[in-house]
Amino acid sequence: MQPLRSPYNPIHIPLGLVLWSIWFVVLYGGLSVGCALAPPDPAQGQWTWLNGLLALLSLFTMAALLGLAWRFQRAARDEREGPPARFVARLAAGVNLIGAIATVFVALPTLSLPPCL
Repeated sequence: MQPLRSPYNPIHIPLGLVLWSIWFVVLYGGLSVGCALAPPDPAQGQWTWLNGLLALLSLFTMAALLGLAWRFQRAARDEREGPPARFVARLAAGVNLIGAIATVFVALPTLSLPPCL
């Protein structure tokens, strides 16, 4: 059994999609709460405080997922570990990379559409 912090622990395989799911809920929940409490003027277009906040959250999430993907990919290259451990690290790297790519594509409308329409 690998320690929890080890990049070879199988708990890290779904981590990227769990982080992406949390970000997704916070993104659209924050958008809904922001539009209900203090909706920005639609005449501002997409350059509003709400879209800026959501874009920063998205950027932070994407950077975290890319950092995790990089960490797990580096661990997968360690020849001292056996093939099963390296497979777990490589799979975790792929899942985190997919989460980062999904973050970019879901966050793109915050850069091109006004909120609260």
